Amino acid sequence: MNIKYWLDLYVVLIKSSIRSRMQYKLNFILGTVLAAIVQIAEFLMIAIVLNKFGAVKGWSLYEVGYLFAVMTLSKTLYRTFASDVHHLENYLTTGELDQLLTRPVPILLALMSQNIRLMPGELLQGGTILYWSMHGLITSGQITWAALPYTLFIIVTGGVILFSIGLATATIGFWITRIDELQTLTEDAAQTAVRYPLVLYPVWLRSLLLIVIPVGFVGYVPSLFILRGEYGAWLVYGIAFLAVICLIVSLKFWKFGLTRYQSTGS
Repeated sequence: MNIKYWLDLYVVLIKSSIRSRMQYKLNFILGTVLAAIVQIAEFLMIAIVLNKFGAVKGWSLYEVGYLFAVMTLSKTLYRTFASDVHHLENYLTTGELDQLLTRPVPILLALMSQNIRLMPGELLQGGTILYWSMHGLITSGQITWAALPYTLFIIVTGGVILFSIGLATATIGFWITRIDELQTLTEDAAQTAVRYPLVLYPVWLRSLLLIVIPVGFVGYVPSLFILRGEYGAWLVYGIAFLAVICLIVSLKFWKFGLTRYQSTGS
């Protein structure tokens, strides 16, 4: 079976999952509104602080807004199409993973098509802040609209990097089962940290966010070229290559971890 077959099958499974979730429309609407409010409130807090004190370590409010938006949209991309990778612990503790193993599709494909999350609130919020940030930077003459294709490109590569980190973290669950606290470190805390310029952090933390948990390559590193013209366009394409490497390594790690999975017997 070729890749197109599995992609077509994935689309069918996604549609089925979406139809299932849309049966509870009021819950979907309320969840969307609340998610948008939380995200907007979080950025407003940042905006208030920066507006009072001005640039932080040379990074303006528009630049911080750009980082915030890119991370939000990359995370939205990851969580929309692979939400339950982040919730693998539930499958391990309840025995639901055994049920997925009986399906005639690759286990990861089955897991990714479970409980697809539509996240219009995050998409709208991230898109709005991105537009506002880029408009401000263009008006000031710092960038041109030519930065938009690069931005869309790094949002996609950022989604791949976040998925790879999430998949690698989830795979560790095949050994230790309980991975909630680990995910708090590798995903939630790390992603929150890189919504801000890495120059704010000590060297050891910057190294952690670039080497051990490479979330710094989602928004901060490519923004050095896109917003500031540093290093050159090769930086963006180099990050795309890194994203592919991260994906390949995480998929191989997942395949290895799956061989160590011990059924709950339920």
